[in-house]
Amino acid sequence: MAAPQEDDAKLQLFLQWLQANGCQLRCCTIKNCGPDKGFGVFSSSSDGVAMVVPLDLAITPMRVLQDPFVGERCRALFEEGDVDDRFLIMLFLTVERLRRGSLWKPYLDMLPESFGNPLWFTEDELAELNGTTLYRASVLQWKNLQALYNDKVKVLVAELLPGDKSIREVKYEDFLWANSIFWSRALSIPFPRSYVFPEHLEQQEINPVCHNGVFGSPMIDTSSETTDDRLNVRHKETKDAVDMESSDENLNSKSAETVWVEGLVPGIDFCNHGLEPMATWEVDQTGSTTGAPFSMYLMLAFPENLEVHKEINISYGNKGNEELLYLYGFVIDNNPSDFLMVHYPTEAFQNSSSSEAKEKLLMLQKAELRCLLPKSLLHNGFFGDCNEKDNSRLHNSFSWSGQRKVPSYLHKLIFPQEFIAALRTVSMKDNELTQATSLLEDLVESRKDRQASEAEVQAAVWESCGDYAALELLVDLLRIKMLELEEGSGTEQNDAKILEDFCNLELEWKLRNKLDDKKSMTRNRRSCVVYRRGRSNLHACSCKKLNMP
Repeated sequence: MAAPQEDDAKLQLFLQWLQANGCQLRCCTIKNCGPDKGFGVFSSSSDGVAMVVPLDLAITPMRVLQDPFVGERCRALFEEGDVDDRFLIMLFLTVERLRRGSLWKPYLDMLPESFGNPLWFTEDELAELNGTTLYRASVLQWKNLQALYNDKVKVLVAELLPGDKSIREVKYEDFLWANSIFWSRALSIPFPRSYVFPEHLEQQEINPVCHNGVFGSPMIDTSSETTDDRLNVRHKETKDAVDMESSDENLNSKSAETVWVEGLVPGIDFCNHGLEPMATWEVDQTGSTTGAPFSMYLMLAFPENLEVHKEINISYGNKGNEELLYLYGFVIDNNPSDFLMVHYPTEAFQNSSSSEAKEKLLMLQKAELRCLLPKSLLHNGFFGDCNEKDNSRLHNSFSWSGQRKVPSYLHKLIFPQEFIAALRTVSMKDNELTQATSLLEDLVESRKDRQASEAEVQAAVWESCGDYAALELLVDLLRIKMLELEEGSGTEQNDAKILEDFCNLELEWKLRNKLDDKKSMTRNRRSCVVYRRGRSNLHACSCKKLNMP
C-alpha cells in the first residue's frame, strides 16, 4: 500500500475513534497538509465552535494513574517520589506504543514517527548548529535522556509489559519519540478543581494528583535562566491556579478553582502554529458554550471571514526560532518573536576576585546576570526608543552625593537596569568595591535598622564605578558571542547566501520538473541556517551604535 493510502486509512480510523469517544468535528476536519508536513485541522464550514473534545480523552497524569494496565504501578512510583507528572505521560506513551491492542492505537498511529528538532538530527545536521547555545543544549539533553532511559525507563517498561513475547523490546528511540511527542503537542489544560480532585477521593483523603504539589503547579519561571537551562525545561507557558468566579454564594470555593495540568488532547493537538492564529482553545466546564460539560473546544476567532478548506492555526505563544526548533522542530523566516539572550557566565563570576562581596551586592540590588531582549528592541542597537518607560524608580538609583549625575542615555538604554546593575557590580575594581562598601557602612551605622535599600545599594555602586566598565563588559560579551557563531557556523552573510542559492536552485528544479530531494537542502539543515542567521542578525543589531551619545 502506498504511503498516501496508508495515511488515509490511518486518518479514517482515527476520525472514527474520535467520534466513538465523544469528539465532535462541527465545522472542521483533519487532513494531510502535504508531503513531509504531517496533519492539520481545516475548516469545513463557518461556525463558532469548530471542535469539541471531552476532557476524559486527554492524556494527563491523572489519566495515567487511573489506567487499568499501568495505573497501579505508576501510583506506587508517584507516591514514592520516583517520577513526576511529565515523566508519567512519557512513560505511558512509550508503553502504549509497544502494547499490542492498545486502546490508543488509532491516535498513536496518527502521530509522527520522527521529528525536526535537534534531538533527531544526524551528526552532520547537528554540526550546522556549532557555536550556538542550541547546540550545547541539544547535546546535553540527548545525553540526559539516554541516561534516564538506561537508569529508569528500560526497567519500568519491562515491569509494565511483563511476559508478552509478542511485544518487541523497548529501544531508546521509543522513549525519545515519547519525549518529543510530549514537548511538541502537550497543552496546559485549565481543569476544574472538582475534576482533578473528585469529591469521593477527597473524602478518602486520597489525592493521587497532588503528591508533592506536582500537578497543578506552575512551571518554572525560566526568564532569568541561561539559554541552556531554559531550553531544557521550558514548554508552552502555564499559569498559576486561579479562582473562577461564581454567582452561587453557596458554591464551595475549592470547586471554583482552576488547576492547570499538562496533557495531550487528541484532535485539538493537530492544530499547527500560525503567526496570525485563526482559533483559540478553551475549556467548557458547564457545557454552556458547547453543550458538552467538561470538554475542551476549538473556537474560531473570525468565523465569518474564514474560507472553507482553510487550515485552522492556533498560537503556540510568542516563541523565537531557538525555542520553536528545539521543541517543535520548525522555524519561521524573519520570526518577529525572536529574542536575544545575553548572560554573564556564572563560573566566570565565581572565579573572580572578591566574588563573595560582589555576590552580596548583587543580592541586595536584586540584580540579574542575564537578560532577554525581544527583536523589536534591537533595531537601533544599545540605545533604542524607550522614552515611554517609567524611569522614576531608576532616577532614585543615581542620587547618592550628586557627584555623578543621572546618565543622559538612561531612558534610551534597551538593556534592563537589573542586568546593567549586575554588570556594574561584577566589573568593579577592588578600590571601587571598597568605596561602595564604605558608603553603605556609613549609611547603616546612622540608622537603627542598619539596612540599606535596593535603590541605595544601586546608588552606592553607581557612585563608585559608573557605567563605563559595565558597558565595556557588555560589548565584550556580545562580541565573544558573535565570534563563537562565526567560528562555529559562518557569518550572517554566508548564511544569507546559502538560503538564496537554495531558493534559486529549488525554483529552477521546479520549473524543469526535476526537483530531486536528494540534491536539495534538507529541511533540518535549512532550519539550522535560518535559526543561526537570525542569531547572528540579533547580535549584530545589538552591537550597532556602541558609542554612548
